[in-house]
Amino acid sequence: MNYEELWELVLAELELQISRPNFLTWLKKSALVEIRQGEAMIVLPNYFAKEWVEAKYNKLVFGLLREKEPSVKKINYAVDSGLFVKKNEPVKESPAEKQLSFAETRLDPETGLNPRYTLGSFVVGSSNELAYAASQAVVDCVGKRYNPLFLYGGTGLGKTHLIQAIGNEIRLRHKNQIHVKYVSSEKFTNDIIWAIRNKRTEDVKKAYRNVDVLIVDDIQFIGGKEKTEEEFFHTFNALHENNKQIIISSDRPPRAIPILEERLRSRFEGGMIADISQPDFETRMAILKVKMQEMAETVPDEIISLIARLVQKNIRELEGALNRIIFQAKQKGGFDLGQAEKLLAEMITRDNVNITPTQVIKAVASFYEISPTDLLGRSRKKEVVEPRQIAIYLLREMLNMSYPYIAEKMGKRDHTTAIYSYEKISRIIEKNGVFQQKMIMIKELVGKPDSRVV
Repeated sequence: MNYEELWELVLAELELQISRPNFLTWLKKSALVEIRQGEAMIVLPNYFAKEWVEAKYNKLVFGLLREKEPSVKKINYAVDSGLFVKKNEPVKESPAEKQLSFAETRLDPETGLNPRYTLGSFVVGSSNELAYAASQAVVDCVGKRYNPLFLYGGTGLGKTHLIQAIGNEIRLRHKNQIHVKYVSSEKFTNDIIWAIRNKRTEDVKKAYRNVDVLIVDDIQFIGGKEKTEEEFFHTFNALHENNKQIIISSDRPPRAIPILEERLRSRFEGGMIADISQPDFETRMAILKVKMQEMAETVPDEIISLIARLVQKNIRELEGALNRIIFQAKQKGGFDLGQAEKLLAEMITRDNVNITPTQVIKAVASFYEISPTDLLGRSRKKEVVEPRQIAIYLLREMLNMSYPYIAEKMGKRDHTTAIYSYEKISRIIEKNGVFQQKMIMIKELVGKPDSRVV
């Protein structure tokens, strides 16, 4: 038995013992290249995969390999990205593609997909494991499993990356024989408006119904737009009846999208719904190290850990913080933990400085579809009490207001009510992942202008 056959046996066992997303992310692209004097050499495609496998899976890998080959006494890990380019990635970038420096200029004009979004570059963690597994299932059985696939989560958590990665992977596997179309809900709405104004509705119908995979990003923005909803409803039905795959993303689950027609909501809920929540500390660390590698930069571990600990909201903010820290280090001639702490503190303060109590109250009222007056009133109805407690929590959490001031602002209540509300919501957030997701969505509404109906 040669090294490749031996390693295939080990990988088969590993796939059964760890989650599929983790297997695909960290171990699928690995190889056993030699065993010499009892030491096995396993190569991985990048340094972060090497670090992760050594830290998380070394004991398991060693046990399985030794079971198959008792002569193994130790495992060494190395990086050889070239091996995997040759072995697993036969498709090469065209010379023209290599010359393009901005991702936006590389969008495929036919599909609307950005080729830099791949499943391989998507960091999998506990916050997105279900969404990733569902995406893999869709790629494996286009139009047959999880149709529609509805992914939801807050801004900057990786929804766009994942849904575009599905499209790119489907095209790669099927050698562009499957027609994929990615579109934002804004683009879809604009196309409908253009078609109505120019009496070209048949052209738009053909463009959206003659595809094998339709991917629509941020579907929540079509809520309340009557003509857009109607056309999307008929497009959805036409595709679904012909076993064409539909993939949708939103910042909230279907039942929480305001003024969305019930017939559309029921269609969305008829498939697979998976959420992408706020990444935990380990996932944030993983994301930062992947971004660092993409930029070919080296940042001390204590600074990476600091960013992951302080920047918790979303992936875009993580990347932004990393970029600023690297820029600061280049300006000052090196990395400094104290300077990094100061910069991050300024960033976090600046993000909240323009938020007002009124904006927080309006955001909570808008999310729960009640009036700010009800929120500040004396009603003890359940549908009002929870939003009121959340508003109190956010005023304390986001604006660091004193309890007496919050109590006064929330309808001249006693400050003990504010303390009780803050502590209660804090406990729920710690234990309830769904509630945590809800809080993220509400925070993202703070300071946003009211959406206009088109």
